[in-house]
Amino acid sequence: MTKVYNNDTYVGASFSLSNRLMRVLWSLVYALLFKYSPRPFHAYRAAILRCFGAKVGKGVHVYPGVKIWAPWNLDLKDECGIASGAELYSQGMITIGYRAIVSQGSYVCTGTHDYTKVGHPLYTLPIVISARAWVAADCFIHPGVTIGEGAVIGARSVVTKDMPAWMVCAGHPCKPLKERVMVNEPMEQLAN
Repeated sequence: MTKVYNNDTYVGASFSLSNRLMRVLWSLVYALLFKYSPRPFHAYRAAILRCFGAKVGKGVHVYPGVKIWAPWNLDLKDECGIASGAELYSQGMITIGYRAIVSQGSYVCTGTHDYTKVGHPLYTLPIVISARAWVAADCFIHPGVTIGEGAVIGARSVVTKDMPAWMVCAGHPCKPLKERVMVNEPMEQLAN
């Protein structure tokens, strides 16, 4: 859990002045250089994210319509993909594994508030979307969740707890439904 900057969000900011100034700078760069960049310019957008402290692997596909709260809280492993319309609410750390996919409209949310305290302080918990996992369209991923390796999260699911590896999961709340079985077809069969 991230250290709380302010215990009373009714009277003060949840983040430091330096954090807020960096987000202002990021918002300007996002609006001017990132958001309207051509779709195939993945390496260009990866370079911008790296300038803002993101760890970005090789062959990462972050599309121009992805909304990112704080790039410095991203760890994007090789060949992962994040579709336009996805939102990475990275108040805390988000890790997206090798060849993992986050589809359009999905909301990956690391921040929440402690409703048991008078000041309603914000706190964050990291999210991990493991290698080869697929978060389908319009899912909500709750703070502190780990999506297991190879798991598939069905469209419009609400994930409030960890999901196991190599399972197809769906629902509100999301639950494991069946094993994910991968079929390796020879490339010449795929071409026909």
